[in-house]
Amino acid sequence: MKATAVLHPPLAARPIDRVELDYDARFLRRKLLRTRSGADLLVDLPKVTALAHGDALLSDAGPVEVVAAAEPVLIVTGDLPRLAWHIGNRHTPCQIEPFHLVIRADHVLRAMLQGLGATVTEARQPFIPEGGAYGPAQVMGHGHGHGDGHGHQHAHGHPHPHG
Repeated sequence: MKATAVLHPPLAARPIDRVELDYDARFLRRKLLRTRSGADLLVDLPKVTALAHGDALLSDAGPVEVVAAAEPVLIVTGDLPRLAWHIGNRHTPCQIEPFHLVIRADHVLRAMLQGLGATVTEARQPFIPEGGAYGPAQVMGHGHGHGDGHGHQHAHGHPHPHG
């Protein structure tokens, strides 16, 4: 199968298959994937695209649903507004739940959050971070975002460098 477009929920047609992708793998342009049923799916999109849990890749055989795969994460509890501010200030993707935050496993962030009084627990589960103002969650400077020929400024209104 070959997929050349992305569909966003709600899907008009029932998915013919599913593909499980972790957070990093959901940023792609051209890649050969294996579906849950074992079929090969060649993804050939016009540009690097951030896929969200629940999106579908439109293949020549029908829609293939994108499912967030389980991956190592940290479950963070404590003073959530304060902890979320520190996570966001580092431009770190974050899944916000009613009574906890979820971030990708990172020993440096773990130590920082514990230093701020958080309880941090390791887990393995799907990671579905908030999309934010510019679409699906992205790690700034990680090479998956928009190009430099865009129409917004890089100043974020806070006093630290982005080097």
